[in-house]
Amino acid sequence: MPELKRHKRSGIYFEDFEVGAVIEHGLTRTVTQMDNMLFSNMTLNPQPLHIDAHFCATETEWGQPLMNSLFTLGLMIGISVNDTTVGTTIGNLGMTDVTFPAPLFEGDTINVTTEIVAKRESRSRPDAGIVEFHHRAYKQDGTLVAQCRRQAFMRRHPAPVALDV
Repeated sequence: MPELKRHKRSGIYFEDFEVGAVIEHGLTRTVTQMDNMLFSNMTLNPQPLHIDAHFCATETEWGQPLMNSLFTLGLMIGISVNDTTVGTTIGNLGMTDVTFPAPLFEGDTINVTTEIVAKRESRSRPDAGIVEFHHRAYKQDGTLVAQCRRQAFMRRHPAPVALDV
């Protein structure tokens, strides 16, 4: 992507997203048991598959707790935000095609890419447009562990201020 005029908080404006561009995000994150426990408990999810190591060791094919998939989804999107939408998004419109093709475990480190799939101007707001992102999260060995398409309502560049002279 060429050098862009970004929002002061780092987000990209609607006009500057290029369909087909892929952003490789520099942030990575190693996931922990505490992430899994806190997220599962904060969302009232008592699934032993995420929070009970003994259950996982004795009653599952994994032998260890799986990371909560909604934590993984949120982390994947969160990693993308600084490079794409901080200060320029009005709101998320939806997420589709969410999949978790391989397990993610405590101690795995994820990295994320975002492909710009589509964009269109808003029909109701001349100051905004809709951008569709395809986020992908990979663990340290390159295995795809999560992906989704996300539609975001994005700000356009602000109109120049006219000066009365």
